[in-house]
Amino acid sequence: MVNQDNLYSVIAFITPGIIRMLMENRNISEEEAAQLLYNSETYRALEDKNTAVWHLGYPLLYDLLEEELTTGKITWPEEQS
Repeated sequence: MVNQDNLYSVIAFITPGIIRMLMENRNISEEEAAQLLYNSETYRALEDKNTAVWHLGYPLLYDLLEEELTTGKITWPEEQS
């Protein structure tokens, strides 16, 4: 079970995949990709254990981040609303 104490371990497992996908799909450096992620609303939701978005996995979180970066909005899956 994920709680606030071990949430950052889960995040540390998820974020490399998101960063890698940003680098590949946007042709940007690791530093640029990390900044995009860490400055996003998607990441803020990931840090909040109450949202439980960590369970979505990095491919879907990447898609949500891309939506946020492109449109300025996030369409959370129904269970996250």
